[in-house]
Amino acid sequence: MNKFKLYTKKGDDGTTGLLSGKRVNKHHIRIKAYGTVDELNTWVGMIRNFKIDKKTDKTLIKIQQELMTIGSQLADDEAIKFSKLVKIIDPIKNENVKYLESQIDIINNELPELKNFVIPGGNIIVSYTHLARCTCRRAERLVTELNELENIPNIIIAYINRLSDFLFILSRKFTKDCDVEEIKWLAKKK
Repeated sequence: MNKFKLYTKKGDDGTTGLLSGKRVNKHHIRIKAYGTVDELNTWVGMIRNFKIDKKTDKTLIKIQQELMTIGSQLADDEAIKFSKLVKIIDPIKNENVKYLESQIDIINNELPELKNFVIPGGNIIVSYTHLARCTCRRAERLVTELNELENIPNIIIAYINRLSDFLFILSRKFTKDCDVEEIKWLAKKK
């Protein structure tokens, strides 16, 4: 029986392989970028562990699928260079960003207007959603840093930017769903 071995020992020297086969340091900006996208995907999965409505769960699964695609796109250093993507994945497109925007609008229309920043917390699912949002912002910073060195499709940057907006509005939805107070940040004036 030929079983796939999980360990290859190739990374014992502090390098990892990209989809092209090229080896880079594990602290390379590309690895940090798609590693943070993977971390974000895990936080989104954590949110799904809670009792949430089926529509939101379905949306989060869709987002997790799209984050796997983005991670694959970021791991493919030659797709950008040769202006083609790996044939096995359907890349993130404008329609993915539009979907996030539609979900933001639907949720936002059900919430009271917000004129202040909010203090994260009040319920564990709200806090986890804010952690996902913060991780998404870190992923965005790393992807844009990578973009300064190598051209990354702008749609990936737009998607991650919109996803952080979605996660913020989702945290507000969960605050409402859990019937907890949304605490506004009231900056003290001098």
